[in-house]
Amino acid sequence: MPLTQNNGFQIDPRSGFCRCNSIFYSKRKPYHLPPNYCIDVTTFISSQAHHGKTAFIDASTGHHFSFVDLWKAVDSVATSLFEMGVRKGNVILLLSPNSIFFPVVCLSVMSLGAVITTTNPLNTPREIATQIADSKPLFAFTTSQLVPKLVNSNRNLPIILIDDHDSAKAQANILTTLSEMMRKEPSRSRVRERVNMDDTATLLYSSGTTGASKGVVSSHRNLIAMVQTIVGRFNEDREHKYICTVPMFHIYGLAMFATGLLAPGSTIIVLPKFEIHEMLSAIERYRATDLPLVPPILVALVNGADEMKSKYDLSSLQSVVSGGAPLSKEVIEGFVEKYQKVRILQGYGLTESTGVGASTDTLEESRRYGTAGLLTSSMEAKIVDPESGEALPMNQTGELWLRGPTIMKGYFFNAEATSTALDSEGWLRTGDLCYVDDDGFIFVIDRLKELIKYKGYQVPPAELEALLLTHSEISDAAVIPFPDKEAGQFPMAYVVRKARSSLSESAVMDFVARQVAPYKRIQRVAFIGAIPRNPSGKILRKDLIKLATSKL
Repeated sequence: MPLTQNNGFQIDPRSGFCRCNSIFYSKRKPYHLPPNYCIDVTTFISSQAHHGKTAFIDASTGHHFSFVDLWKAVDSVATSLFEMGVRKGNVILLLSPNSIFFPVVCLSVMSLGAVITTTNPLNTPREIATQIADSKPLFAFTTSQLVPKLVNSNRNLPIILIDDHDSAKAQANILTTLSEMMRKEPSRSRVRERVNMDDTATLLYSSGTTGASKGVVSSHRNLIAMVQTIVGRFNEDREHKYICTVPMFHIYGLAMFATGLLAPGSTIIVLPKFEIHEMLSAIERYRATDLPLVPPILVALVNGADEMKSKYDLSSLQSVVSGGAPLSKEVIEGFVEKYQKVRILQGYGLTESTGVGASTDTLEESRRYGTAGLLTSSMEAKIVDPESGEALPMNQTGELWLRGPTIMKGYFFNAEATSTALDSEGWLRTGDLCYVDDDGFIFVIDRLKELIKYKGYQVPPAELEALLLTHSEISDAAVIPFPDKEAGQFPMAYVVRKARSSLSESAVMDFVARQVAPYKRIQRVAFIGAIPRNPSGKILRKDLIKLATSKL
């Protein structure tokens, strides 16, 4: 029997699909936003009831923040920022590797109604200067090591040092240090500007896997809804100790570690930079239970399982959460075989959806091989034919559209890009080619803009990449369109060979040709040391396309 919602629509309880409006509804338990409209995300998180004691541990030094220390530090830094003239709507830049101080800065800034914008420490000074010119921050928080990347931004940007380093203090533009701000006695008498849930909280720059990076404007409502999603997903009756490997400047890390996981009172063990043996050592030392990561790290855990388990005690680990790309059957089953007591979960989201969209919350769900999972709580979806604009039912492929409380406000001062991504009813065009099966599971076929057009046929690179990864001598692979006068484009593969492999170009092409239709065959192969990826694990195809076509 179809399920009737309060709005009177008849919704199929198996798929979540409503034939009346062609919308897929989430099958997860819905959450409720705060009844108080005038609330910021920092106040919302700090007001959540939990029994946690230690909020953050620095895996490299052992330094830690209790929850009491964390919220005192946030109040002190917010007081200092207010006295320095920071007001609602001002943008503050944060340039830093992972740190236990990263959330202190974010939460302090957002508590004032100011806007936090983060950037990748690996970015060049030119790339950082471009973001500064676009976002126009009032101040920048950074480390002494990264100060030179800001000095030549052409804006004479005042800097607050996250670490205390005497040589850096002597440089121009250094206003103060975070530690000095944290020693400030919080002011109880000052009057803050009223912050409401529709005010802007973050300005994160999208990965730009297919084009120029754009500033994604997210509200306090977006972040509160994201926190509610994460709390609902991981609120099990057990102690959680998370290893933070993914970068906090990225929506994945910001969502999980700098905000979301604070609400249930988890302990977060922070690695300043990723190194697999440091990660494994931290799991052993702190008896970590949960490990969010990206697919390449998961593959490394599978390939090196025997050696890793002989060197490190990983018995405390209970779950891994993978985001960035769906996992293949071979990777999932390989992990389950090597780590039999560890659940493998997955997540799908975009910067534009505040990091959430779909997930698998059990091993059984993850064994829907290739799925991105079920729609997250309170999220709606459409599958839309890119050519006709028609909304499609189950098991038909089209562009995934999402609507819900985590969907961004728009792109920063970019009305054209915003109108392209968001329609008048609040639907986000994700750019992902997907279908939804009879049970409501979403399957991502490929990026709509990344389909290879070969003689009128459409070839999904992700399908060929998944096939290449089944080869016993290939550790990683990426497929791109290569220009051709006759065909328009044809598939070209970049391949990372496993150690001591002498796999040839012809062997790779023959391996694929035996298993796909003629129009999907790989027609060119190049071997490479590593596939370039963004922090969430997505392949940077534009970099590979540039490399491949540079000699044409």
